[in-house]
Amino acid sequence: MMTNDGANNVGTNVDQEFARLEAEARAGAASLASAEAIEEFRLEWLGRRQGRLKQVSEAWLKSADEKRALGQRFNALKTLVEGLLEAAATRGQETRWSDEALRGERLDVTLPGTQRLTGAEHPITRTMNELIAIFAGLGYSVGVGPEVETDYYNFESMNFPPGHPARDTQDTLVIAGQERRSLRDRLLLRTHTSPVQMRTMERVGPPVRIVIPGKVHRNDAADATHSPVFHQVEGLCVDANITFSDLKGTLDHAMKALFGSSVKTRFFPSFFPFTEPSADVQISCIFCVGKGCRRCKQSGWIELLGCGMVDPAVFGFAAEKQPGYDARKISGFAFGMGVERIAMMKYGVSEIGQFYSGDMRFLEGFGGGSGLAG
Repeated sequence: MMTNDGANNVGTNVDQEFARLEAEARAGAASLASAEAIEEFRLEWLGRRQGRLKQVSEAWLKSADEKRALGQRFNALKTLVEGLLEAAATRGQETRWSDEALRGERLDVTLPGTQRLTGAEHPITRTMNELIAIFAGLGYSVGVGPEVETDYYNFESMNFPPGHPARDTQDTLVIAGQERRSLRDRLLLRTHTSPVQMRTMERVGPPVRIVIPGKVHRNDAADATHSPVFHQVEGLCVDANITFSDLKGTLDHAMKALFGSSVKTRFFPSFFPFTEPSADVQISCIFCVGKGCRRCKQSGWIELLGCGMVDPAVFGFAAEKQPGYDARKISGFAFGMGVERIAMMKYGVSEIGQFYSGDMRFLEGFGGGSGLAG
């Protein structure tokens, strides 16, 4: 401990005094072997009331001249003590880890690690990707577009004029606060991916071959096979001399690639505003191989999608920006299918809501361990 008697000798033996204090600090820190001892050492040297550095400051640094002369040496001593404390704490931490290792509590890196469970594609994503791959093999590219659409692209350009009764079957959510907009500019959640067909034709002249996957919205939740939010894959083919036979051959190939080469297809007349003629496509029941069962209502056939030749009126809308879409020189076909409906058939799912329930017990049945992605 520094005394006032020692302070009188500061002018002649500063180096000796500070060397002695440093030596004492180093010697004391070298023997620290516990957290309690480290705390006692800290209080001995750095305590605010009785710490040795506090006493040195009070005894030595009384005048301004002394502070200027000894301040750097004092700060160096304080830094040394703090460093010794930090080193002692680090040494104690390393010793603790070593003790745990000796007791067998440390990780043995030679042991096999915990297996990380592998995820898998969600059945909707998997089915959509499978459909895209089938049409990509036929030379189709992928088209994408916004889910929030204008009335013009969602309805009017697809030959749904205002007041057309077919609009009622595609009731959707309309964005609020658009009363001042014209009807064609009002925003809504798209009811089909068909607007991407028009956006593509406005941007690119024929020939066009695109397949359009995406999410759509309709006010439709009447039963276990319908949902207000679902996914579609649509297709569009436009070129010179495209016929209904081309459409039938394309979809027959796609259904065989999807469900197996034994599947048969048949076409029935139908109505869609944007195609003429239009057809519904049925496939032979994959559950009873056409013999008749509960799933196909004893008919041996299951309706799966809609299609048809592109209506000349649709080409008329496209021709406003791309003159190449002259219905007298070109033709084309379009088709659309619900991804959930196909996934329900492929995987034997009876209720569409199971795809969105988040129930891991259901999803784990499609592969993977910890869950499904996408």
